[in-house]
Amino acid sequence: MPQNQAIAFGALPGAITTYLAAHRDRDIAAQLGLFAADATVVDEGHTHAGTIAITAWMKRSAGAYTYTITPIAAEQSGEGDYTVTQHLAGDFPGGTVNLRFRFTLGDGLIRHLVIEP
Repeated sequence: MPQNQAIAFGALPGAITTYLAAHRDRDIAAQLGLFAADATVVDEGHTHAGTIAITAWMKRSAGAYTYTITPIAAEQSGEGDYTVTQHLAGDFPGGTVNLRFRFTLGDGLIRHLVIEP
């Protein structure tokens, strides 16, 4: 597959669409169930490795600000590699931002997630 091919949201794997809905709803248990036990998340330049660290990151992130999330684009860049760009608007510094959620999947679970502008 060519690098960064745009795809419809409906073409995203279930682990990603379920994660995005759970993230929007701040449902930590639902989000966590989609990660491999040895998964990593990189957010704001910090790497969170494994279930315990990812759970702590989710709890901190969920309570830090109030915001809405709107998916605006989806791409596939390789087997198991997807990027979803989301628009966030809320009470955080700057008020709005577009963030790329770069997923790497394996065995139907999220193995790696990078969140960046």
